[in-house]
Amino acid sequence: MNRRKFLRGSAASAALLSMPFGYSHGIFLGNLPSDLTSLSASDLSVAIRKKQVSCVEVMQAYLKRIHRYNPVYNAIVSMVDDDELLKQALLADQALSKNEYWGWMHGMPHAIKDLAPVKGMRYTSGSPMFANRIAEEDSPIVTRIRNQGAIFIGKTNTPEFGLGSQCYNPVFGATGSAYNPKLTSGGSSGGAACGLGTHMLPTAEGGDMMGSLRNPGAFNNVIGFRPSTTVVMSDGDAKDRLLWTSGPMGRDTRDTIRLLQTLALDPVFDDLNPLDLKSIKLGWMGNLDNYLATESGILELCELGLKAVEEAGAGVESVQAKFEMSDLWQSWTTLRHATRSNMMEYYEDQATRNLLKPELIWEIEQSLSLSEKDVENGNRIRANWNIELDRLFEEYDFLTLPTAQVFPYSKDIHWPKEINGRPMDTYHRWMEVVILGSLGGIPVVNVPVGFDAQGRPMGMQVMGKFGDDKKVLEFALAYEKITNHLNQKPKLKGIND
Repeated sequence: MNRRKFLRGSAASAALLSMPFGYSHGIFLGNLPSDLTSLSASDLSVAIRKKQVSCVEVMQAYLKRIHRYNPVYNAIVSMVDDDELLKQALLADQALSKNEYWGWMHGMPHAIKDLAPVKGMRYTSGSPMFANRIAEEDSPIVTRIRNQGAIFIGKTNTPEFGLGSQCYNPVFGATGSAYNPKLTSGGSSGGAACGLGTHMLPTAEGGDMMGSLRNPGAFNNVIGFRPSTTVVMSDGDAKDRLLWTSGPMGRDTRDTIRLLQTLALDPVFDDLNPLDLKSIKLGWMGNLDNYLATESGILELCELGLKAVEEAGAGVESVQAKFEMSDLWQSWTTLRHATRSNMMEYYEDQATRNLLKPELIWEIEQSLSLSEKDVENGNRIRANWNIELDRLFEEYDFLTLPTAQVFPYSKDIHWPKEINGRPMDTYHRWMEVVILGSLGGIPVVNVPVGFDAQGRPMGMQVMGKFGDDKKVLEFALAYEKITNHLNQKPKLKGIND
């Protein structure tokens, strides 16, 4: 990272002092905090729009924080040069001075998960094969965010090709949890979640196939929302359910909703209010009647969260699906492995195969053994699961589960080999808890449930019926009002601390 002294001797400094906004560097109108990075994305947006603070000041505050903490946490990679970012922020200020408003993210710093291309920026996908690749165009998600005025400062770290819920790769290394940089941030949107939890980013986006928005949300005590698969990714109907989708993350639910409004194909998420908890009923699925190995303490934290919901007037009942969960795992692995055929060219070339992580090679080899009948059977099981979900949602507004089966673990470990003495037979078996929502293509939000005695954060999945995205988010708004977990900020460790 090319570290520079902010504004000193630069054209941005002189221009800032002449800005016609009625403020000078370091003096803010209203009741803004001295540390601008502590503002939520929604509040920061308002402050910029009202010209209470300049985009240059915002960029300076975030760069200062990133240079202090990112060397320890490694959330943001491929950073753009400071001077270039300050020039872009100045242009955003000059536009505002002419009453040109670009959108709710006007002049706000943003980093895109390193699985999506941003024109002119490094685009590695966490793979040594693409360590020096430069993107030639924006992805659709990037275009939507750019159209709201964001300034792209870099990328957020991710595991190689997004595989695995441990955020490490041979290009940039591992990303730590915001609450303990020695522990994993989760994945695959680990850099995004850590960036939020450390306040190095005001908001962040990612993708979710096997909990990649939810698991990092839990491991960093932030909100992660997996939308119904037609909200961001396709114009299909309830039968057209992809296995993965892009989605938003936020320091709180309001910020998450705001970014979803930007990402969604049909932006209808701008007027949501906390749900009346007295009118709803939740089903608690726990560890699926001991089917899932779960680290001690996780179920208890989730049950405390549900107790708060129950005390606020909601109905909460234990429930189990009428379904063979081992069949669900079979469906999941079959359909997931089938998607690896698009990586075959890298596997067949020995030079590139040597650069692939072992877990990816294993998945590709698993795909080679699949027959059309196997895939048909996987889809049949999935269709039956969707029928069972619809049955459950006739009785319950939401279904709840832990977000992960383990607390954040050492970032030096590739993946947990066992949970409570039960061996994990694949590199992703320890995240089996998330496939219920993934196979359903349904909206799922991670909400925080607190911390264990070691200070490790955990979350709970709240799943809604396909298409009930607004309702799930309105529950999260209500849950946030009756809990204080998001207010428990980490004690960060800086490069010189």
